[in-house]
Amino acid sequence: MIEIAAHKPVLIAGPTASGKSALALHIARTQGGVIVNADALQVFDGWRILTARPDDADLAQAPHALYGHIPFDAPYSTGEWLREVTPFLAAKERPIIVGGTGLNFHALTHGLADIPATDLALRTQGNMLSLQDLLADLDPQTTARIDVNNRMRVQRAWEVLTQTGRSLADWQDDTPPPLLAPDDATKITLDVPTDWLNARIAQRFDIMLDQGALAEAQAILPHWDPSHQSAKAIGAPEMIAHLTGTLSLQDARDSAITASRQYAKRQRTWFRSKHKNWCHLDISSTSLSTALTFVS
Repeated sequence: MIEIAAHKPVLIAGPTASGKSALALHIARTQGGVIVNADALQVFDGWRILTARPDDADLAQAPHALYGHIPFDAPYSTGEWLREVTPFLAAKERPIIVGGTGLNFHALTHGLADIPATDLALRTQGNMLSLQDLLADLDPQTTARIDVNNRMRVQRAWEVLTQTGRSLADWQDDTPPPLLAPDDATKITLDVPTDWLNARIAQRFDIMLDQGALAEAQAILPHWDPSHQSAKAIGAPEMIAHLTGTLSLQDARDSAITASRQYAKRQRTWFRSKHKNWCHLDISSTSLSTALTFVS
């Protein structure tokens, strides 16, 4: 059983579709707190359905912050997220920080190097290179620390090296103390069976289609640019491909579900590596009422 103390920040991580938002809402309703987004894509407007941002019913049950507040065509970094989450750590109302972006949690509890923002021209140059071209320029110390299959992370490392002349690993070795010491928070990682999660991913995407994901993509289509960070939302390229006649709706659906499952696999790999000292919770076989105990 996981003890939830009323005075401690709560961190909830886990792969996509694993039930993080439901857990955060349960804690907020039971014990209070403001739910703070730690997902790198839920910060953007435009893709509310496809990024599974909280709906109006959830927003009515507890205060939420850092959701959908960044323009869909704007850049956004982990450093910017840290600056925005900082006031919540000192606020009277305890934060319940929830999301699937492992780097945000790692930066929060282990610190983040103060790396200069990337120039737009350099990012445009990087967008034109292949993943292998980007990797070819990186040093072994950096590639050992990042997910080399995650283009966003690889390109960021390439941008840092190209712009500053210092590798990402070198910058990380100069990391300042964290904003939130690991022992000062209740840390929960949702660790659910693969088969259970894969079924949930498919079911959730079908629900997204029923709720209007295609109409959401139609609204974005006139402004669509695959280089935007928000365009990395799972299902976004597939919905756009359907609208432009490249994929049938069935093929777009199947491709998006496959991409989501692959992303979940990468997330589980990250959390197994980085969250060994977190509390691990399998909500597929345990009810929240029996898995958690609340203390003042």
